[in-house]
Amino acid sequence: MRITSPEFEHNGIIPKKFTCQGDDVNPALSIEGIPEGTKSLALIVDDPDAPMGTWVHWVVFDIPVASGIDEGSIPGKQGINDFRRKDYGGPCPPSGTHRYFFKIYALDRELNLKEGISKKELESAMQAHILEKAELIGLYKKQ
Repeated sequence: MRITSPEFEHNGIIPKKFTCQGDDVNPALSIEGIPEGTKSLALIVDDPDAPMGTWVHWVVFDIPVASGIDEGSIPGKQGINDFRRKDYGGPCPPSGTHRYFFKIYALDRELNLKEGISKKELESAMQAHILEKAELIGLYKKQ
């Protein structure tokens, strides 16, 4: 499985539009090679370079099996991020260049959890149901 974006290359700079300094909308994502038997997808976007530990930017689950996620869309049920919101919170590093991991998971079932769960709760619920995982890393530094 593979996740890419038409907006930035792997380990490339995320355009300002998709950050707190821009429109703060999620970038379009393309998903290829979804394994047979996948019943839903889940997506976690986080920043391991945050000063207080990994910062969660987006938690989405029960995403229908599809070849992509549109820019600015809500593709499934949303969990809570570290901005205390149930939506995408774009890159907004306090200093320096940070890495943003867009992690997609192919699951063998829908999770049917309630919206507003945490990243930790999602990871726990998916544990025995991950068929495959892929990630895309983007970089951002405030300008």
